[in-house]
Amino acid sequence: GLIRAARNARDRFIVIAMWRMGLRRGELAGLRRSDVHFVPDASQLGCGFRGTHLHVVRRTNPNGAWAKSRRQRVIPADWLTVQAYDQYIAERERIDPAGRSDFLLVNLFADPVGTPMRPGGINELLVRLSSRAQLTRPVHPHMLRHSFATNVAEHGGTADVLKELLGHAWISSSEVYLHPSPERLRAVVERVPGPRTTGHGQ
Repeated sequence: GLIRAARNARDRFIVIAMWRMGLRRGELAGLRRSDVHFVPDASQLGCGFRGTHLHVVRRTNPNGAWAKSRRQRVIPADWLTVQAYDQYIAERERIDPAGRSDFLLVNLFADPVGTPMRPGGINELLVRLSSRAQLTRPVHPHMLRHSFATNVAEHGGTADVLKELLGHAWISSSEVYLHPSPERLRAVVERVPGPRTTGHGQ
């Protein structure tokens, strides 16, 4: 799909970060390199959150990127995201002006090189990748976020977990993802233990 259609490490990282972390496009385009703590122990960075993660911070950005949620949040990162990030950073470091920007996502292949990507540039990229992957309709950033939320819900994520990961202001915004499949309903019912046969009353 989209990941295979990406022709460079940056574009692959963008798709994976949205799909595996549920980031909004404005949050992703607004990330600074200092927000990314892809190390097992971030205490040297003055951060007590354990394991690989990144911080979504609301701030004014020259590229028009905007984190919707006022409250800062932490999103854990899985090995797939960290691997894609490492490949992107290696690619980025080979392109001279890109190394100087403190923004995480920068223009690498079009002028002005080294300047932060615009949120709209993420939409344009997904349209190009969708076309290259011969999808019937273009994938939008929110569809990747929705896919992340659905995956979390299907693997035991509750409304409070989803609210925190997605940066929703209200728990009701997260509950839309909690419609369980018939298979999950059956699995839950089958996990409820029956009365133990203790030998009493016989």
